[in-house]
Amino acid sequence: MKNTDGRKIDRKALEAIRIRAVQRVEAGESPEVVIKALGFTRSQIYEWLAKYREGGIDALRRRKAPGKTPKLNGSQLKKIYRLVVGVDPRQLKFEFALWTRDMVRELIWREFKVKLSEVSVGRLLKKMGLSPQRPTHRAIQRDELSVYKWMAEDYPAIRKLAKEQNAEIFFGDESSVRSDYHSGTTWAPVGKTPTVKTTASRHKVNLVSAISPRGTMRFMSTDGNVTATVFIEFLKRLLYKANRPVFLILDNHSVHRSKEVREFVKSRAGKLRLFFLPPYSPELNPDEHVWNYLKNHKIGRQCTKNGFDLFKRVESIMRSLQRLPEKVKSFFRHPWTKYILMSGNQRPA
Repeated sequence: MKNTDGRKIDRKALEAIRIRAVQRVEAGESPEVVIKALGFTRSQIYEWLAKYREGGIDALRRRKAPGKTPKLNGSQLKKIYRLVVGVDPRQLKFEFALWTRDMVRELIWREFKVKLSEVSVGRLLKKMGLSPQRPTHRAIQRDELSVYKWMAEDYPAIRKLAKEQNAEIFFGDESSVRSDYHSGTTWAPVGKTPTVKTTASRHKVNLVSAISPRGTMRFMSTDGNVTATVFIEFLKRLLYKANRPVFLILDNHSVHRSKEVREFVKSRAGKLRLFFLPPYSPELNPDEHVWNYLKNHKIGRQCTKNGFDLFKRVESIMRSLQRLPEKVKSFFRHPWTKYILMSGNQRPA
């Protein structure tokens, strides 16, 4: 009688055969009679019985078939992860600043002389918990040391001084909103990019705002550019009915450091002081999230008819945000602005 080739039997069916054969032997049948009836070699039944007596029925169950031996071991994968996550490709003499599958493929060949296809590299990167993402852009002129010094030393010193003088700290910034700005996505047939129709006439509203960790927000809108005169008008509004000094932290825009602004601050006799963030570091300013809220979550999803309509909608959104102090406080809880709350264990009131 020709023996059965177990390699040609479905793995699930083979599992059932093993278990049934062992159960028949355990019930009193002869192992050789059982295995002969199944058409397997004589030695096979004794292998199954040995597995059963060592590990029970579970030892007879099917196991996932082993795949191909990985071309890269654990330490090699760890090195690839460290390089892709922590190193600018240009530091490794690549011409492009962003990691692509082809560049990672080249990196693996350089480091380990292992050849992989782009598809295999993509699977490998996903296995390591990586995914293709749109990077943020950061000015090459930025001094990282000054950024960390600001968070660790400069801002804590400002906060300490504010506490001594019973001053309230605000973070301020300027931005503009255009009528043709759109954000978000819309449903459309696959492969056909949708078109958002807008009027050929464009309108713009310029804004200045300032927020505090307590959830307070002040703002001013204008249809003209934010000049020193306009900015001084905003400062007057910020100081209106203020019962304690105001410390305002800003970026290094030329308007903020202009002679007119300096003279105005000096004329306030200590009621107002300006401080400046490190250059090229907008993410340190929580007021940036006001613009993200206004543009990407509100006005960017609406359609405006004309300049006056745009102005009214912007004013309405900003005034509604003023009535949401918890929302304003949340702008201080982003990863790059948490330092404001952590400094001296400060918490929004």
